[in-house]
Amino acid sequence: MNNFENMCPKYEAAIDIIGKKWTGLIIRVLMSGPKRFKDIKKQIPDMSDRMLTERMKELESVGIVKRDVYPETPVRIEYTLTDKGNSLKEVIGEIQRWSDNWIEL
Repeated sequence: MNNFENMCPKYEAAIDIIGKKWTGLIIRVLMSGPKRFKDIKKQIPDMSDRMLTERMKELESVGIVKRDVYPETPVRIEYTLTDKGNSLKEVIGEIQRWSDNWIEL
């Protein structure tokens, strides 16, 4: 029996996280470095503020994104990928290569 015949719960959980609409794009935006909410929104304009807020909370709760609050006036909040999030760069890169080869728009 090969590894693809039975899906393992960890694989399913990973797909549940990174397979949600907008999540891959958010990760891709953060791959270039820390971003403020408005900067992420600017790069993914079709996503609503509510959805971006929801996805950022989810990604933070699973340890993919870190939220840094700087006590300035006004308060500055930046989002960055954690080590766990940065480890997805290869995955995102492979998805990009696959889409370049196989997806036609």
